[in-house]
Amino acid sequence: MIRQYYARYWKESFRSFLYIFNREMRNVFRDEGVILFFIVVPVFYPILYSSIYTTETIREVPVAVVDDSRSALSREYVRKVDATPDVSVLRVCANLDEAREMVRRREVYGIVNIPRSFSADIARGQQTRVSLFCDMSGLLYYKAILVANTDVSLTLNADIKIARAGNTTAEQDRVTEYPIAYTSVNLYNPQGGMASFLLPAVLILILQQTLILGVGLLAGTARETNRLHELIPVERSHHGLLRIVFGKALVYLLIYVAQSVIALGVIPRIFSLPQIGNPVTIAFFLAPFLLAITFFAMTLSALIRERENVILIIVFASVPLLFLSGISWPASAMPGWLKLISYIFPSTFGINGFVHINTMGADLLDVRGEWDALWVQSAVYFLTCCLTFRYKILRARVRTYRLYKEERASREVRVG
Repeated sequence: MIRQYYARYWKESFRSFLYIFNREMRNVFRDEGVILFFIVVPVFYPILYSSIYTTETIREVPVAVVDDSRSALSREYVRKVDATPDVSVLRVCANLDEAREMVRRREVYGIVNIPRSFSADIARGQQTRVSLFCDMSGLLYYKAILVANTDVSLTLNADIKIARAGNTTAEQDRVTEYPIAYTSVNLYNPQGGMASFLLPAVLILILQQTLILGVGLLAGTARETNRLHELIPVERSHHGLLRIVFGKALVYLLIYVAQSVIALGVIPRIFSLPQIGNPVTIAFFLAPFLLAITFFAMTLSALIRERENVILIIVFASVPLLFLSGISWPASAMPGWLKLISYIFPSTFGINGFVHINTMGADLLDVRGEWDALWVQSAVYFLTCCLTFRYKILRARVRTYRLYKEERASREVRVG
């Protein structure tokens, strides 16, 4: 008898789980807004960002030159700057006012000003200087102009030292040019490009934000279509807290496992972005991340009253979350209270761990802190999801009972 009871119980539970799973899957693919955030955006945005940043660095930034020296050495300096891959000398202007007007019209993004005493100072053995004026509305312009002029100035410095040394052999010239030999190596980002630096973090953030947006839209729709405007309908098929939580969560996980493969594996390979991490290690790391963002999104969905609210809140939070992750600005330079806020979001640990594995070739032991934190978040947000869903179920039942009593009372009054 007991065995038959448990057999019926588990059979009924499995049927309810499948019903909730199928219903949530239909809700996903019947809602154009959810399809946009679940299917289109996680594929379209990585392609868009990869297409924009695929060249890694900008080349041939147009600049204007104001050569007040008008000497052979200053003209050599200008030629060397123009020969660099980063900068293109668009015009040699008569004065600074003409060059500033070109910057104002966005014809050039910087000015190289060579002083009148440029050659005379060098001939007297005195230090001279070249002034740079850069358009700081785009930091990449500043970087290209600064790097080009720094490299040219170092090259001219070496030539001047060799000319004054009076050496007789090439080896002496080499030692004079570089008394201390050095080699510059950009670890994990050889080109110093934006794509290698920024895209891995952005891709992780896209997965989190689109999942929250999609789940929030589904929650808003459920409230709008429900008779009592509650998240969980009062139906026999929706009895059982874990059936509801796991049935909904499985839908989101299945979709985002596929989206993770596309966004983090296929698209970076198409655009030849750096990928030196072990795919198995990435898969193990993404498991708690996807669980954490799923239960985090489901917890937040209990607070969503209308579909539009989630778009306003989550889209606004995207840029702050990128900064809080510690990728675009070092976490060591952040106030302590901001660090504590960043620990709320799975993207903080997901971004740092994924960048270490994918870009730096780390293994799970190297990102053990982030991996453990994501498992803790998965457990905490699973608990908060269950608590909020239990509250919503009890609230819906109480409201249903009150509505039933009011309707029954009104019928009795009419009969009397």
